Amino acid sequence: MNDRQKQILKIVSKKSRVTVTELAGTLDTSGVTIRQDLTFLEQQGFLKRVHGGVTFVNTDDLSRRLLVNFERKLEIARRALSFVHNEETVLIESGSTNAILARELVEKGHATVVTPNVFIARECRKSNENSVVLLGGIYQKESESLIGPMVKQCMDTVHFKKAFVGIDGFSREAGFTSKDMMRADISSYIAQNCEELFVLTDSSKFGRTELVKLFDVERVSYLITDEGIPDSDMDLLTEKGVTVLQTGKP
Repeated sequence: MNDRQKQILKIVSKKSRVTVTELAGTLDTSGVTIRQDLTFLEQQGFLKRVHGGVTFVNTDDLSRRLLVNFERKLEIARRALSFVHNEETVLIESGSTNAILARELVEKGHATVVTPNVFIARECRKSNENSVVLLGGIYQKESESLIGPMVKQCMDTVHFKKAFVGIDGFSREAGFTSKDMMRADISSYIAQNCEELFVLTDSSKFGRTELVKLFDVERVSYLITDEGIPDSDMDLLTEKGVTVLQTGKP
């Protein structure tokens, strides 16, 4: 995937629909080139062509989601990595930013990772210096997450102080939300059983309200995000005792 195609994904992910003309004008290239890019991205499963334009494919496939806003997510993951100490046991839940965190941990750290996500477990296997504990449960094929009561039972047998989780939405009215009820149940249980809860998310999730609430805002210790978070949300989170860290800021 080239830089222009990454830019197309970034643009389309922010809108429900974008036309070829809009993309060509924004990226200062020809409509022919844009159509070739869209054909490639559709073949890879990222986008869906519609009459005169394209829409974003909402998928839980982490290997695809990693590429959307990758640079932004990488900065968030690297900020989160600074909180993981050598020889520490941490829980990394799911989501594309958390998958990047696991990848960075493999390359730069030495820790034990507890996770309910098979994709993240595979990332951890690439290093002999890190141990991984994969929690058992019902396997969701697309997201590669494990869900159900068995996950909670397995979680009760391990000890961790820090947990890193992802979200699908945040609004002032609903707080942190998820579009998947079963995975939300696991995230809520994680929040109940850790001393420090880290939420990793890029700012595109703010202003969205998804299906089910995850946990109370007050339960979150740190939110690590980028500079696009609205000031009103920043103020609310800070008032509730959440330490908000933004990439690009000290």
